[in-house]
Amino acid sequence: MANQPVTNQTTKVITGKVRLSYAHLFKPVALSDDQEPKYSVCLLIPKSDKATLKKINAAIEAAKQQGTNLWGGKVPPNLKLPLRDGDEERPEQPEYKGMYFINASSKTAPGVVDKNVQPITDSTEVYSGCYARVSINFYPFNKAGNKGVACGLNNVQKIADGDYLGGRSRAEDDFDPIDDDDDDILG
Repeated sequence: MANQPVTNQTTKVITGKVRLSYAHLFKPVALSDDQEPKYSVCLLIPKSDKATLKKINAAIEAAKQQGTNLWGGKVPPNLKLPLRDGDEERPEQPEYKGMYFINASSKTAPGVVDKNVQPITDSTEVYSGCYARVSINFYPFNKAGNKGVACGLNNVQKIADGDYLGGRSRAEDDFDPIDDDDDDILG
């Protein structure tokens, strides 16, 4: 593959079913005061999803080959890579158990659609904890002495609801319907 030209098609991946965490898909957020606001999401990828992991690893390798132009003609040994092990790096967070994770971001808003590929415009419909397929793209970087492969966020297709991450519950789960004549609850 080293002799083949690297194109967006070799670094682009459409994931299988992943869980969204730290989802900022409708409004860009700066993680610190010195950063530019970006749209971003952390993808929780089950370790059992071998097909998605194979595609991601191949795309990372393609981005590494693309990066040799930025890194003096070779791949550095201490390269920062985007695919990380949740069991090792986030053992205190139960949602990361048995998962790999990738942080993806973009300066431009991702397209967000439902199962029927209809646009989702209500930001409460896509949240940290729901399940989606995500279009991502890997690219090399060399910035301020840091060299690595980063993950760009393209588009998101929500495919299923899930429990909110971060302890938040849905209003529909917290309350029962109230009859107008039920004085015990209202008074």
